[in-house]
Amino acid sequence: MKELNSLLEPGMLVRHPDQPDWGTGQVQSNIGGRITVNFREQGKVVLDSERVTLLPVHDG
Repeated sequence: MKELNSLLEPGMLVRHPDQPDWGTGQVQSNIGGRITVNFREQGKVVLDSERVTLLPVHDG
């Protein structure tokens, strides 16, 4: 899980696989296994990359 999350950079759009109602989120930071994401419907959330793998959202 951590390996996939390590590719996330600020500005990238993601979804939380277990919280679809949070909507799309924008990565704010990814430092030391802690990923801060601003989700449209949930607001700012800090996630542990060891516990969840975020799903990248691709425009198109």
